[in-house]
Amino acid sequence: MEPTLQSVVDSNLQWIFVGGKGGVGKTTTSCSLSTLLARTPFRDRETGVERERRVLIISTDPAHNLSDAFDQKFSKVPTPVNGLPNLYGMEVDPSSVTGGEFDLSKDGAVMEEEKKNGLKALGGIIRQAANTLPGIDEVTVFSEIMRNVKTMAFDVVVFDTAPTGHTLRLLALPQTLNTTLDNLMDIKGLGSLMAAASTLMTSATGYSTEDMQGALNKWRSQIKEVQQQFTDNTKTAFVCVCIPEFLSVYETERLIQELTKYNIGCDSIVVNQLVLKPSSEAHCRMCESRKKIQGKYLGQIDELYEDFHVVKMPLLGDEVRGVAALTKFSKFLVEPYHADTHGYL
Repeated sequence: MEPTLQSVVDSNLQWIFVGGKGGVGKTTTSCSLSTLLARTPFRDRETGVERERRVLIISTDPAHNLSDAFDQKFSKVPTPVNGLPNLYGMEVDPSSVTGGEFDLSKDGAVMEEEKKNGLKALGGIIRQAANTLPGIDEVTVFSEIMRNVKTMAFDVVVFDTAPTGHTLRLLALPQTLNTTLDNLMDIKGLGSLMAAASTLMTSATGYSTEDMQGALNKWRSQIKEVQQQFTDNTKTAFVCVCIPEFLSVYETERLIQELTKYNIGCDSIVVNQLVLKPSSEAHCRMCESRKKIQGKYLGQIDELYEDFHVVKMPLLGDEVRGVAALTKFSKFLVEPYHADTHGYL
């Protein structure tokens, strides 16, 4: 496969996830890809007319770096990126997002008060347990974005995700919850059990059985929609990011296996921080040592992922920060970098 993300840039994808191990350059990659998408015209899905994309990049990593990467402040509201008016940035802390009628969280003072009220303590436990399900907040964020994307009028949304483990829980959650709910609904006598528990649950949670069933069905339909979006390769793609080191390569392999397991499209890998020195540069013992180590793992990556677009990005002497630097760096996502041709950036 060609060592380029050109197929991603030329596609009509709506959702692009960029993920990998912590510290491998996910934010730099996702921001560079976003600037590239915003600068590349595409054919409108409905009218067939070529025009600029409206791109939204969202960070769902609690340790946000978008503001640093673009050198401007972002918040939970989509904000235009300086210099690229059709690119918007947004930093969302999933743990602080409420899901409307699906939000079962309450503040600590209310929880403490409920503990003193007998049966209502059960409601507090239920709320707390639901609120700590791994990935549940991200699914709520994703669902809310899907519901509002037409109003927001964005053509593609790029997710700068949290490190691998959390991202995998997010991607697996819709299928896991659907399976769990299906199994729950198949339990014989569940209707009688629910009826018997109606008074208890209403007292504990403040919701009637009908309210809870309605909320559950609505929530379930949202989860199914998220799952359909995740597994539709014409709408969703995952770009893996790694560096040529043992732990990163190992984690990338695990990530791709999980993505395959959940039918999530992934055929692109970005390998960051490569020591690519022009031949005219003076000899550097440390550089040569690092190149030798990286070469070993690059060989493994090329062997393992011969059916993938493997994009190799250089280690730079300066930070990639601001639209100008990201724009310059982003061209190597679609045009292979050659040290003798491009020199040090």
